[in-house]
Amino acid sequence: MPKISIVVPCYNEEAALPLFYQEITRVAGEMDYAAFEFVFVDDGSRDGTLPILRRLAAQDKRVRFVSFSRNFGKEAGMLAGLEAATGDFVATMDADLQDPPALLPELYRAVTEEGYDCAATRRTTREGEPPLRSFFARLFYKLINRISDADIVDGARDYRLMRRAMVDAILSMREYNRFSKGIFGWVGFKTKWVPFVNVERVAGETKWSFWKLFLYSLEGIIAFSTAPLALASVLGVLVCLAAFVFIIIVLVKTLAFGDPVGGWPSMMCVILFLGGVQLLCIGISGQYLAKTYLETKHRPVYLVRETEEGIQ
Repeated sequence: MPKISIVVPCYNEEAALPLFYQEITRVAGEMDYAAFEFVFVDDGSRDGTLPILRRLAAQDKRVRFVSFSRNFGKEAGMLAGLEAATGDFVATMDADLQDPPALLPELYRAVTEEGYDCAATRRTTREGEPPLRSFFARLFYKLINRISDADIVDGARDYRLMRRAMVDAILSMREYNRFSKGIFGWVGFKTKWVPFVNVERVAGETKWSFWKLFLYSLEGIIAFSTAPLALASVLGVLVCLAAFVFIIIVLVKTLAFGDPVGGWPSMMCVILFLGGVQLLCIGISGQYLAKTYLETKHRPVYLVRETEEGIQ
């Protein structure tokens, strides 16, 4: 009987976990043609998430969990779950039921009967999401697909079911700065996209503010594209050309009219503009340098404090 591992990163999901467990076990009961294990990753939660996971593991031998020593972020949680999973097929999903477990049989059929290596989900609507966030999300997907090799579908969720070969390929990418959506696209493999209508959280509050999503998008761009560095170089060339043209204009006007171009306000505007361009280019280079610095330190992506077998 094939084995399916369900990887669920959790951060302060005390309210949603019992509801998620009830739903995922119901779906697993309907899929009696496969064995299941549920791998929960507690990302340093500050509420009652860990005690709930301990209780679930005690009453259900299919439940396993990994608890971090502190909050390392969702990317670390997904990596830990994939490393802990032992199934022939591995699914990743959120605990807030925005990733409907009821889609799991359809995903399973896609990888077992239709010849796909992965069945992934994408939202067809963004109902309930602030318009500004939706606008920038769509803008990000268009931008990342233009400037990188990562194939990221608009509305793509982390909810997907993968064959073991694809999971092993993902685990072979050992970078410290991880952007899973880009990694999923970069490794390739044959993927079927399953659309579904956006679902609201069943309980609790979202952990993703607009600012966190913005920083996460920058993480993805820096991780999978060097286009910003090229942009900094192009800006430098354009500013140099503009400065050269301005010098010519000054010389011509001085020789023709005997009146040099003066004016403190215009001079300050030029200085501030050039200073802003320089800082932008230095900042872009600094971001790539910072990521390189973090990679060369070879720190672990996460640290485990406890599993279902006890405190480490």
